Amino acid sequence: MGTADVEAVWRIESARIVAALTRFTGDFGLAEDAAQEAVAEALVSWPRASPANPAGWLMATARRRAIDAIRRRTAFQDRYALLAADAAIDTAVDQEIDPDEIGDDVLALMFVSCHPVLSREARVALTLRVVGGLSTEEIARAFLVSVPTVQARITRGKKTIAAAGVPFELPPADERRERLGGVLSVLYVIFTEGSTATSGDQLLRPDVAYEAIRLVRTLAALQPDEPEVHGLLALCELTSARFPARTGPDGTPILIEDQDRRLWDRTAIRRGLAALARASARGFGPYGLQAAIAAVHASAPSVEATDWDRIVLLYEALGRVAPSPVVELNRAVAVAMASGPARALAIVDELIASDRLPGSHLVPTVRGELLARLGRWPEARAELELAAGRCANERERSVLLRKAARAIGPDSNAAPPDPVDDSR
Repeated sequence: MGTADVEAVWRIESARIVAALTRFTGDFGLAEDAAQEAVAEALVSWPRASPANPAGWLMATARRRAIDAIRRRTAFQDRYALLAADAAIDTAVDQEIDPDEIGDDVLALMFVSCHPVLSREARVALTLRVVGGLSTEEIARAFLVSVPTVQARITRGKKTIAAAGVPFELPPADERRERLGGVLSVLYVIFTEGSTATSGDQLLRPDVAYEAIRLVRTLAALQPDEPEVHGLLALCELTSARFPARTGPDGTPILIEDQDRRLWDRTAIRRGLAALARASARGFGPYGLQAAIAAVHASAPSVEATDWDRIVLLYEALGRVAPSPVVELNRAVAVAMASGPARALAIVDELIASDRLPGSHLVPTVRGELLARLGRWPEARAELELAAGRCANERERSVLLRKAARAIGPDSNAAPPDPVDDSR
C-alpha cells in the first residue's frame, strides 16, 4: 500500500479514530496527536507490509501512542493504569469499540471542534483537520494561508478547548440544538470557500467544497431529524451541481446566462431536491430557504425562464428569518430580473446609505451591473472598476474588468450575477 492508500483510509476513518481515542483518553489534543503519529507510522510501514485491517491497524497504533503519551505524564498514572487494564492492545482493538457509540463519538467530535469558545478560523481548521482528516498543508492550500498559520490555529484551538475544560460529550438535546447552528455555520463557510474562493487565481476549489459536502452528509446521517442539516445539504448539492458549467477548461469563469446547463450535474440536483424535501417537513430555516432558491435556479431551463418572482419572495422570507445586507443584495438582483433594474437600484442605494457592507466588492459589482442595464455607462464603468479593485479573487477580478471595459454602450447590458454569500 502506498501513500495514496494511507491517505484514503485516513480520510475515511480519521473522525472515527480521533473520536474514539478522545472518549478513551478524555484529551482531545492527545487523541488528535496520537492519530497523526499513527498515520506517520503507516506511511513508513504499509509500503513494506500491508495490514489486513488498515482501519484497525490505525486505531491500534494510535491507541498505543496515546497510552505511551499518558504514561509519560506522571500526573496521569492512574488514568494510564485504567486504560492499560481496559483492553489488550492488538490489531483487533477496533473490535472492542462499541459500534453503537461510534455515531455519537463522531457527532461529539463535530461539536467539540466547532465549540463557541473557539474563533471561526480555529473552528474551520480543527473541523477540517480532526473531522475531515485533511493535513495542515491541504487546509493551508484551501484557504491560501501559510502552513504555520494553520498549525498555530489548530494548536491554539486545542489549548483553548483544554483550558476551557470542554468535555468530550454530546451536549444535552436542547443545548445541542442551540449549538447546531454553529456547527452548520462552519460547514457553510468551508463550502462557500470552495464554491467561490475568497482570493487566489481559481474561482472554484471543488476539493474544499466536496469535503464540506461529505461532512454535511455525515452530520445528516447522525442528525436525521434536524431539518436545517438537510437544508444545508440541499444547498450544497444544488450549488455544486453547477460546478461543471461555471468555468471553462482553463478556469475562466462562465456567467450564468452563458453556462451550458446540460453540464449541470443532474444526479446532484436530484440529491439536493430530495434533501430539500426532508428539510421542508418542519418548515424552512435559513439554509432551507437558500436551498429553495437554489432549487428554482436548478429547475429553470434558462435565465429568462427562471421564476424570479418566486426567488424574490424566498429572499424576502430569508430576510425575515436571517436578515443580512448580503440577503438584501441578493434580493436586489432578483428584483432586477423580476421588476427591472430601477427598483433594484433603490435597494442597493439604501444599503450604501446605511453603510452595511463597507469595503466589499459585492455592492459595486451589483450596482455597476444595474447601472449598465439602465444605460448609465460612465457610472456603471466606475462601479465595476471599483469592484475589481476590491476583489481579491483574480478570476472574479478579470470578469469585472471585462464588464467595465464593455460598459460603453447598449451591447454591454449586464446579466444577473451569481448569488453571493455572507459567510465571510
